[in-house]
Amino acid sequence: MLDIAEELHRWVERGRDAAVATVVAVGGSAPRQPGAALAVDREGTAVGSVSGGCVEGAVYELCRQAIEDGRSVVERFGYSDEDAFAVGLTCGGVIDILVTPLRGPVLAGAVEAAAAGRAAALARVVAGPGELLGRALLVRPDGTYEGGFGGHPDLDRTVAGEARAMLDAGRTGTVEIGADGSRCGEPVTVLVESSVPAPRMIVFGAVDFAAALVRVGAFLGYHVTVCDARPVFATKARFPDADEIVVDWPHRYLESTAVDARTVLCVLTHDAKFDVPLLKAALRLPVAYVGAMGSRRTHEDRARQLREAGVGEAELARLRSPIGLDLGARTPEETALSIAAEIVATRRGGSGAALTGADTPIHHDGREPAGTV
Repeated sequence: MLDIAEELHRWVERGRDAAVATVVAVGGSAPRQPGAALAVDREGTAVGSVSGGCVEGAVYELCRQAIEDGRSVVERFGYSDEDAFAVGLTCGGVIDILVTPLRGPVLAGAVEAAAAGRAAALARVVAGPGELLGRALLVRPDGTYEGGFGGHPDLDRTVAGEARAMLDAGRTGTVEIGADGSRCGEPVTVLVESSVPAPRMIVFGAVDFAAALVRVGAFLGYHVTVCDARPVFATKARFPDADEIVVDWPHRYLESTAVDARTVLCVLTHDAKFDVPLLKAALRLPVAYVGAMGSRRTHEDRARQLREAGVGEAELARLRSPIGLDLGARTPEETALSIAAEIVATRRGGSGAALTGADTPIHHDGREPAGTV
């Protein structure tokens, strides 16, 4: 539910009664992953989605019921072979959904933290003893927590430890623990939702292609920085959608700024005096993606210079160049789409091939790099 935290925080601040439905498990081909949520307030306003439309109506009614009776429930939705128009997922998948009232300081604290961009993990019981269903724990990066599972301190401590580890990795998913806090005893399944600050996209080169890429990066939820050594080009007026404009030599800025396993680096300068020292540094960092613009001839010449500068073959193999997928792009906007498509494919484990006629899965279940949203 932390994916819709900003709207939920506004509701909490205004004292609006509401309930939240959260995807807690999926099987087969399902449109949304664990953590995706739909919320409904007492006036009937809805935000978010749990299925892309397949079961929204039924889940909406479950939320209305939870507002009235204050109870948490878990419901399973799947495809009906007998009636394709019945409540179910026409894509053939199965999803389990936790529906719970949006009440209490733990849920309020979780949505407030997520809305403010602070790291936090929300752990909620989604299967186990009936009295624990929907109970929640809010875990902070330092391991402190609030809330609990109703007189089960060992379970609280164990879940807090598991949730902190998942928060460190930026992961959302379920863990199974014994009700006594060990791996024994009656099993309790806990959904842990991690909220971490937005991943970074750093665009090097204040060129026309960069302006389009900045817009797409912001749309995808990245915190976007534009860096260029030329102050006349690196301006807020030219890049109004960027979160940050930096005037500095690209390699010097990269060596001084914080990056992590979710960071993507897009080098659009295609000028050797900028590219070579920048890419030498970039290819040795534990980032998610490094791409560089230029023709195939430019790429070959750049690769030669990087080898001469001491960059190894394993490091060079990480470089996406020429940058982007083959979409036949011509305009800056089309090129930005091509670059963004490659970033998403790299992040999610996609092939970049057309789905038509393919037998590959539409939704990939592979683990993301540590720290991924």
